[in-house]
Amino acid sequence: MPTFARTVLAPITVEVSAGALKRLPELLADSRISSGGRVAVALGPGLGESIAAELDHLPDATVHTVVPGSLDSAKELTKRLRDDHRVDALVGIGGGKLLDTAKWAASDLGLPMVSVATSLAHDGLASPTASLERDGVSVSYGVHPPLAVLADLDFIRQAPAHQLQSGIGDALTNLSAVADWQLSHEVNGEPVDGLAAAIARTGAEAVLRHPGTIADDAFLATLADALIQGGLASSMAGSSRPCSGGCHEIAHALEALHPGLASHGAQGGVGALICTWLRGDKALFQELSAALRRHGLPRTASELGLTTAELATAVAYAPSTRPGRYTILEHRELDSVALERHLTEMMHELD
Repeated sequence: MPTFARTVLAPITVEVSAGALKRLPELLADSRISSGGRVAVALGPGLGESIAAELDHLPDATVHTVVPGSLDSAKELTKRLRDDHRVDALVGIGGGKLLDTAKWAASDLGLPMVSVATSLAHDGLASPTASLERDGVSVSYGVHPPLAVLADLDFIRQAPAHQLQSGIGDALTNLSAVADWQLSHEVNGEPVDGLAAAIARTGAEAVLRHPGTIADDAFLATLADALIQGGLASSMAGSSRPCSGGCHEIAHALEALHPGLASHGAQGGVGALICTWLRGDKALFQELSAALRRHGLPRTASELGLTTAELATAVAYAPSTRPGRYTILEHRELDSVALERHLTEMMHELD
């Protein structure tokens, strides 16, 4: 009988630990990414200065400080690196915006990219997409996923709480996104990659039920694993389906209608709670609610700084942010008046 297999774009090395950055030269050599350490390193301002001081173990590296997060900054980094033929790979060290900037530049240049996360705001540390600002609007670009991923807990535990809370919200949204994907399969016959769905869901469930907090290395390692799994699931599926459904539509709608309320991950967590309520999954709703509350994430309109009517309007607007993606929001087809009623009922059920 013939043997069938799949090829998956996945990091060849993943390490989540304290002191991971110090082992970067060993990783580059052992993984055959750069045996001589001839790499370019992209850093952001601020924390980047202290990180640069610790790169004496990479004496042949060229360091580039960038203001991350925009397409222009990614193009500028590409321009700086284009003529440097000595570079074997690009190493991005920083938070989500810096890593997305480095991923875009590495993909444009055809360079292997190593992702070193110093914070855990979203699953961008391992995903095949880069979210960059263009003309004042956040645009998602398809990029090659990192060839290696490191998450250094020494830096992560020092990250601002709101960044880590955002990562928690982003990881938990996978539960709602996978449910939306399965709903679309049942209603429209959309194919579901069962392995990608399982990987995304497993990481999210580990975060959902972990008793620790962002003050615990064990929890931070679990969160990092979940975000890496989310990126891997997207690579396997060839889309963001395992990690983005109605929950992220709501987050995008809030960003469009009420910019600056909260992080994308925090808004996605609220979106996941709403979608789970509309789906009628009371058991998961209670678990999600408890997890969001335990980690200090918003769950209600008032905790976001909105009225219930304003949140209902955003939820009604949400499907237009991702036309063609079928989720519970499209399935229910509720107007803002009906949604306001549902949100009021939902709040009465919160623990």
